[in-house]
Amino acid sequence: MRKVAAFVTLLALVLLSGKVLAFEPDTTDKMEMEVKRAILDIMIKDSGIQRFFDDSAGYVVFPGVGKGGIIVGGAFGRGLVIVNERVDGFASLSQFTFGIQLGGQKYSQFIFFKDQTALDHFKRGNFEFGAQASAVAITVGASADAAYDMGVAVFTIARGGLMFEGTISGQRFSYQAKNP
Repeated sequence: MRKVAAFVTLLALVLLSGKVLAFEPDTTDKMEMEVKRAILDIMIKDSGIQRFFDDSAGYVVFPGVGKGGIIVGGAFGRGLVIVNERVDGFASLSQFTFGIQLGGQKYSQFIFFKDQTALDHFKRGNFEFGAQASAVAITVGASADAAYDMGVAVFTIARGGLMFEGTISGQRFSYQAKNP
């Protein structure tokens, strides 16, 4: 059990180092297809989410975030930053978790920025979610009561797997501008 915990800890530390797992822009076409599929999936589950796509200054879509852990865990995903319906840049998400947890899952995560200030904050790399941050898990009508909190609104949609957890965690993000 100690070896498993040590391995998961090491894996989480590697995931948290943005330099080791930097996004390679040469996969843009594949990523764009995955993002479009994730957007279609969330729109099918809850059409009310459209107002966030319409009214935000921009948004990030992480179409496939992988998460796993046994006491100590982590998550990692890559996505696209969309501004004015165009790819503005690339993003990565890393998360470290500690607490009661067992399993693995895959999910899509959407982050909407209420205004240009919130979007710029994300782009500068000063953006993290602490333990108190929460995301709305999309079910039919879930977005109806959702609102921006400190300039952002976060939604997730499950893709598969099973995870039992009661953890403390934080998400960290990186941004890389798209070359013209």
